[in-house]
This record gives sequence, C-alpha cells and structure tokens, in this order.
Amino acid sequence: MVSFIINLFRLVKIIASGLREDKEFRFLFIFIILLLIGATLFYAKFEHWSIIDGLYFSVMTMATVGYGDLTPTTGISKVFTIIYTFLSIGSFVSFTAKCVQMMLQNHQERIQNHQERKGKIWQQIKKR
Repeated sequence: MVSFIINLFRLVKIIASGLREDKEFRFLFIFIILLLIGATLFYAKFEHWSIIDGLYFSVMTMATVGYGDLTPTTGISKVFTIIYTFLSIGSFVSFTAKCVQMMLQNHQERIQNHQERKGKIWQQIKKR
C-alpha cells in the first residue's frame, strides 16, 4: 500500500511537471480531458445515461477494459463509439508513453546527480 501511494505521488508530480514544461504533454492531457467530457455528454444525451454512467463507459472504453455492462444501442451511438475508441485509445497510449518517458528521464537525472555527488565525495577522500 505504501508503494502504491509513493508511485501515485510520483505520477502526480510527473503530470504536474509535464503540464508546466512540455507542450506535447499538455496537448495530450487537455485532448484526453476534452474527449472524456465530450463522450460523457454524448452518451448522456443520446443513450440517456447518467453523467456517471457516461463517464464510466468513456473511461472503460479509453482504457480498453470493456466490461460490457453498458453498451451503445442507437446507430449514431455505435458510430460515435467506433470513432471515439480509435481517438481515445491512441491518445491514451500516447499520454501513457509520454508519462513513462518523463518518469525514466527523471530517474536518469536522479542517478546522474547521485553519481556526481558520489564522485565529488571520492575526490575529497582521495585528497586527504
């Protein structure tokens, strides 16, 4: 449980950093939020689902979980879902890849800083 909380905290830091510093990251994040909002409202209107059900279905579709407990019934909803699936999965995968890239970069920077500090300590020890 502690590990989960630490990793969640790291993810929040990465997302905050990405939103501040990376234009592509910011675009993907905003695009995903807009996709989720748009799909949620679409399903609420055309499928007469509650906002929670629409959001739930949108997230499950984006994450490729697809429990099957909710399914579109109208033709327009089915066509929308096909388009939404391609857009959302591609965006979600790109966003996830960007998060992983930033986490690895952060990890590499920490290792490099550690190596530099270690080198300085060794230099001071050798001088004595």
